[in-house]
Amino acid sequence: MENIINQQEQVLMHTYQRYPVVLDHGEGVYLYDTNGKKYLDFASGIAVFALGYANQEYNNALKSQIDKLIHTTNYFYNEPALAAAKKLTKASGMDRVFFTNSGTEAIEGAIKLARKYYYKKFGKADSEIIAMEHSFHGRSMGALSVTGTKKYREAFEPLIGGVVFVPYNNLEELKSKISDKTCAILMETVQGEGGIYPADPEYLKEVRKICDDLGILLILDEIQCGMGRCGTMFAYEQYGIFPDIVTTAKALGCGMPVGAFAAKELVANALEPGDHGTTYGGNPLATAAVAKVFDLFEQEQILVNVKEVGDYLQEKLLDLMNENQSIIALRGKGMMYGLEFANPVKDIISKALEKNLILISAGTNVIRFLPALIIEKKHVDEMITILKECISMAELISC
Repeated sequence: MENIINQQEQVLMHTYQRYPVVLDHGEGVYLYDTNGKKYLDFASGIAVFALGYANQEYNNALKSQIDKLIHTTNYFYNEPALAAAKKLTKASGMDRVFFTNSGTEAIEGAIKLARKYYYKKFGKADSEIIAMEHSFHGRSMGALSVTGTKKYREAFEPLIGGVVFVPYNNLEELKSKISDKTCAILMETVQGEGGIYPADPEYLKEVRKICDDLGILLILDEIQCGMGRCGTMFAYEQYGIFPDIVTTAKALGCGMPVGAFAAKELVANALEPGDHGTTYGGNPLATAAVAKVFDLFEQEQILVNVKEVGDYLQEKLLDLMNENQSIIALRGKGMMYGLEFANPVKDIISKALEKNLILISAGTNVIRFLPALIIEKKHVDEMITILKECISMAELISC
C-alpha cells in the first residue's frame, strides 16, 4: 500500500488531501483496501454510490452495454439516451434534458441556458445571476463564478462577471439585489459543502413566487441533495415547488461519470444547435447507467428505505448530540446530515478511519453523513458506536 501511495504522489498533481489508504474493491456499504481491511463507508463517494458497491444488476447492465456500444457522437441518436432522458424528465418534472459528464458541467450548462434565455427575451447580453454565499457548485471557471465561498474563487479571478451573492435563506437581502438584469436565481436546495443547510420552506416558496412574478428563472442545484438523498427523488418536491432548471449528477450514474441539467420546455428551447455541446455527454454507456439507476431505485424501493432508515439515522445523531456538549447542531434531511462541532473535526474523522469507518467533513467543523441509500439500521448502529469512541478519544487528547 505504501509503495502505491508513494508512486501515485510522484505522478499525480497534488490537488487532494488524500487519506493514506489504497482502496481496492467494495461490496454493499463496505469498502476494502489492498491489505484486505474492511471499512464501513458513510460517504459513498461523496453521495455517488446510492445503490452501494457491486450491485450486480447495475454492473450487468453496464457490461451488456459495453458489448454493444460504448460511445457515439451526438450527431446520431441512441436508445439508452432516450430511456435515460424519459426517466429523468418524469422524475424531475422537467421537459427536456442535456446530459453532461459531471455536476460541474451541468452547472456550466445551466448558466449558459439561463443567459441565452435572457438574451433571446431581451436581445442584450448584460444579464446577472444571483447566487448564494457559502454555496458550492464546482471548480470550473463558470461554476467557481457562482460558488459563494471566497477560498475557492480568489486564486482564479477574474472569473465570469454578472454574479451577485446574497446570504442563503435571507429573503430581504435577496430582494434588495434583484434588478432588471437578473436572469436567474441559483441555489442548492440543501447546501452541501457549506455545512448541510436546507432551504427554509417559506423562503424557497417565496423565491419561487418572486421568480414567477418577475420572469426570473429559478435554478436549483441538486447534484448532491437530489436523486433520493433527502427522501424524495428531488429535494424540491418536499417544498411543493418546481425549478425552471435543475442540475443533477453524483447518484444519477451511481459511479458512472454523468450529470445533467434539465429544464421546462419554454426555457430549454432557448438553446439552439451550436449553442452547447459535449463529446462524451449522453453517450450510450453513461445513459445506460442512468436508466438502470432509475429502474433499481423503483425495484429496490430506495425512497422507502431512505425514509425509514433516514429517520433512524436522525434519531441516533440527535441522541449523540444531546450526549456531547462539543456538538452544537444537527442539520439535514433523509440521508444527508451534518453534525456541527464546536471545534474542528479533522481528528475525529482520522480516528474513525483508523477504526474502519469512513466519514467526511463539510467545512472545518462539520461531519457530513452521506451513506449509500441502501444502509440498514444495523449500519447506523455500527457507525454510531465507532463515532462515539472517536469523539471521546478526541476530547481526551484536547484536554
